[in-house]
Amino acid sequence: VQLQASGGGLVQAGGSLRLSCAASGRTFSNVNMAWFRQAPGKEREFVAAITRSAVSTSYADSVKGRFTISRDNAKNTVALQMNSLKPEDTAVYYCAVEVHYISVTRNPEQYDYWGQGTQVTVSS
Repeated sequence: VQLQASGGGLVQAGGSLRLSCAASGRTFSNVNMAWFRQAPGKEREFVAAITRSAVSTSYADSVKGRFTISRDNAKNTVALQMNSLKPEDTAVYYCAVEVHYISVTRNPEQYDYWGQGTQVTVSS
């Protein structure tokens, strides 16, 4: 599986960005997808996840109500719409694929494939 993330950039606090991740290499509709982020000096943390059929989503408390994850199985893409961005959202954002479980998981060790990351910087 190959994952290509895009859409990062520099934005002022309160602004919006939309990240996208394009997947290839296997049947996209059979995998769970997630976004994680890692700020300098910090561990990688869960942001949001979506199940195969997009019936269920999960969000970290820190982004709930501001971020929305979605997927388009026909286009093999997953997106993360980020609104009301805060300086503490600054990080490298990674998309990830998990192929074994029915429910989404927040544990990065359970994800099987990772994209290369895209930088999001929110200025105050």
